[in-house]
Amino acid sequence: MKILDELKAADLRKPLERLWKLSAEKIHLIRKEYDVSLGSPVFTQKGKYTTRGWTEWTQGFQFGGEIIQFDATGEKGFLEMGREATVNVMAPHITHFGVHDHGFNNISTYGALRRLFTEGKIDSCEWEKSFYDLALKCTGAVQARRWTNTAGGGGFVYSFNGPHSLFVDTIRSMRALAVSHQLGHALLSEHDEKISLLGRMLHHIGSTAKFSVYYGEGRDDYDVRGRTTHEAVFNTNDGNFRCPNSQQGFSPFTTWTRGLAWAMCGFAEQLEFLEICDDSELEKSGGREYLEAMMLKAARATCDFYTVNTSLDGIPYWDTGAPALYRLGDYTLTDAEPYNEFEPVDSSAAAIGAQGLLRLGRYLTKKGREEEGRKYWQAGLTVSRTLLEEPYLSTGNTHQGLLLHSIYHRPNGWDYIPGDKKIPCGESSMWGDYHMRELSLYLWRIINDAPYYTFFAGVEKRAGV
Repeated sequence: MKILDELKAADLRKPLERLWKLSAEKIHLIRKEYDVSLGSPVFTQKGKYTTRGWTEWTQGFQFGGEIIQFDATGEKGFLEMGREATVNVMAPHITHFGVHDHGFNNISTYGALRRLFTEGKIDSCEWEKSFYDLALKCTGAVQARRWTNTAGGGGFVYSFNGPHSLFVDTIRSMRALAVSHQLGHALLSEHDEKISLLGRMLHHIGSTAKFSVYYGEGRDDYDVRGRTTHEAVFNTNDGNFRCPNSQQGFSPFTTWTRGLAWAMCGFAEQLEFLEICDDSELEKSGGREYLEAMMLKAARATCDFYTVNTSLDGIPYWDTGAPALYRLGDYTLTDAEPYNEFEPVDSSAAAIGAQGLLRLGRYLTKKGREEEGRKYWQAGLTVSRTLLEEPYLSTGNTHQGLLLHSIYHRPNGWDYIPGDKKIPCGESSMWGDYHMRELSLYLWRIINDAPYYTFFAGVEKRAGV
C-alpha cells in the first residue's frame, strides 16, 4: 500500500463528522425496519440486514454501535437504545458457554457502558455500575472455561468447533478475561481451584502468537513472515499442534485477511493492556520482557504483512491466496476494485486492521521508536481515510449498512452477489459497521484531545488493590 506520510488525524475531522451523521441514520433505519424475531442481525442482502444461524456473535456489535454513537456525539437517545438493549437482551451472552465471542458481545456493551460511567459521561449510579461489573466478571470466567491445555504448558480458549480448535479471531475476545481480572475476579474450578484469568489470557495470546502467526522462520514451506492461519488444530489427547486449517479463508496455507486483521488489532491492544499490569502479576507467565517481546513480534509481523499485501489504498481482498486473485495482476500496485469480476475485497478487515496499525504506531512511538511507530500510524490513517469515502462509506438513505463491501463467508457462499455482478459486493456486516464506528471513535477522541480510547479504561487498577 502507499502510505500517506503527510496525512494527519485532524485531516479526517470533516469525513468523520459525515460518518457520525450517516451512522445515526443507519442505526435508526435498522431499529425501524429489522425484524428482531429473526435473531441477531448479521449481514445485509440487497441493503437490508438479515441473519445467519451459526453462533450468536453479532448482537453486541449492534447495541455496542449505538453506545459508540452516543460516546462520539453525546446524543442521549443512542445511549438509551444501547443501555436498554444491553440490560434486557444481552444476559444470555454472559453465560453462553458455547462460543468464543465474549469479548465481542459483552465488552462492546456492558464494558462500554461501564467505561462511560468511569469517564463521567453517564450520571453516576452505583447499583447500575455494580450490575455491569457483575456481568463483566462473569463473562471473563465463562470465556476462560473453554480451555484446552497444550503440550509443554500453556493452552488456549477453544473455538466453537471444539477443544481441538484455536481460532485467530479469539485474541480479541481476550478483552473479556482482561477486564474480569482487573475487576478482581478469577475462575473457580474443581475443588475450588482458583485459576487466574490473566494467566489464561496470556497463555492464549502466547499460543496464538506461536501457532497462528508465521515469522518466516521455516515452520513449513508456506512460512511467510506475518501471514496468519485462521485455525490451528491440536491433538486433544496430548496437546500437540497438528496442522493449520481455515474455516473462512481459502486454505490453511493462504491468509484470510479478516483473520490477519483480528491478530493485528488484538496484539496491539493487548500490548497497551500489558502496560497497566504489575510486574509481579506477569512473572508466572514469563515476565514482562518476554511477554512484550512475544506480542510485539506478532503485532509487527502481521501489520507488516498487511501493508505489503494489500492494495495501494490500503483495502485488502478477502484472502491473499484467493484462487482468481491472479486475474487482477499485481493488485498491490493499484487501488482496490470492489466491483471487479474475480475476487471480493473485505472492507471489514480494513476497519479492524486500521485500528491495529494505529495502536501499534502509538505504542512504539511512546516507547521511543518514533520512526517505526510513525510508519504504522500513517498506514492506519491512510486506511481510515479510504474507508471514510465512497465506495466504502454507505451514503444511500435506504441501505441499512454503514460500511460497504464486507465479506462474511466466501467459501460457504453466504455473501450476496448482485444480479449483474460475478462476486459479492455492496453489502455490509454488523462487525464491519461496529469496527468502523470503533475506529472512528478512536480517531475522534484523538482529534478532540479526549481521553485515549481503550477497552480497559476505568479498570486500570485491580479492584481492591
